[in-house]
Amino acid sequence: MSAPTGPLLIGSEIYRRSSYGGQHPLRIPRVSTVMDLTRALGWLPPARFRQSPRAKPAALSLFHDPAYIAALQAAEARGHALPDDSRFGLGTVANPVFPEVFRRPATSAGGAMLAAELLRDAGVIYVPAGGTHHGLPARANGFCYTNDPVLAMLVLRRVGARRIAYVDIDAHHCDGVEEAFAGDPETLLISIHEEGRWPFTGHLEDEGVGNCFNLPVPRGFNDSEMRAALEGLILPRVTGFRPDAIVLQCGADALLEDPLSRLALSNNAHWSVVAALRPVAPRYLVLGGGGYDPWSVGRCWTGVWATLTGDEIPDLLPREAQAVLATLPRFRGRPEPQEHMLTTLRDAPREGPVRPEIRARLSHLARR
Repeated sequence: MSAPTGPLLIGSEIYRRSSYGGQHPLRIPRVSTVMDLTRALGWLPPARFRQSPRAKPAALSLFHDPAYIAALQAAEARGHALPDDSRFGLGTVANPVFPEVFRRPATSAGGAMLAAELLRDAGVIYVPAGGTHHGLPARANGFCYTNDPVLAMLVLRRVGARRIAYVDIDAHHCDGVEEAFAGDPETLLISIHEEGRWPFTGHLEDEGVGNCFNLPVPRGFNDSEMRAALEGLILPRVTGFRPDAIVLQCGADALLEDPLSRLALSNNAHWSVVAALRPVAPRYLVLGGGGYDPWSVGRCWTGVWATLTGDEIPDLLPREAQAVLATLPRFRGRPEPQEHMLTTLRDAPREGPVRPEIRARLSHLARR
């Protein structure tokens, strides 16, 4: 398998026709929006795109319990959960049984695992469908049926990346990834997430074997505070760790518009983290994650790709790209998108004071 010569995006059409259900936060299109926007902007020529394979059960068993994977397949085949499936977390409001309940997460996992294989020597790969960081070995958890970050990191190890830095800027703590690697001194784990929010893990004091750095942040977390976290925590720890590979989970639910958090970032903050980490290691895998406002997710993750490829983000989107945003579905009870979310990619910066509690927590982590 030849190494990529430039950034690659791995995606699939399965996300266009698949939904968790009409009332679920993941009823919205996300990956298909990124694919459509990047193509409308001329940023995704065929040479830069790879079709995501569907991971086979044997591949998923690198991390997941075969009995759980079998239950996931059986639930998809019958179209509903059985009472016994509750032990696997299936059939709940958060983790419903939907028509592609095995195929969709297996495709996300397959894309992340393919990316890890392609990064055998070096490269930059973006898998916006990845980032399902809550998945547990034998249980669906927090909208996540598999844990593609863990699977990708295990494959990276197999192909020669000994030291792996995992950075997570999703609004929710990466409990599944931390559970998998908190005891591994050759894995660095950094998570910046909203305090007091589900899954209620990732406390400042949680250290693993000294390899876990959790920064819980208060509501209203702004661009200036993310910059302080980037300069005071992420970059010093990652560069000092000297990783062979970096995996960045850049869930878009920390953006101001997201309905499942109370943070206040602009997409500029995400792109700054993406750009800052790129030169630090020879292998760079960027994943998606959470994000439940269709316009903020699509715009943010499309800008992530531009950051990786070096394409210039225009002040005003061309008509074809605006049409992609204009046709995203509206849902009752959710606010209509503001005009700039239909015509631009870049948010206005959302700067603000760096609050004392942020400075104190960064100082605590710096002393470790």
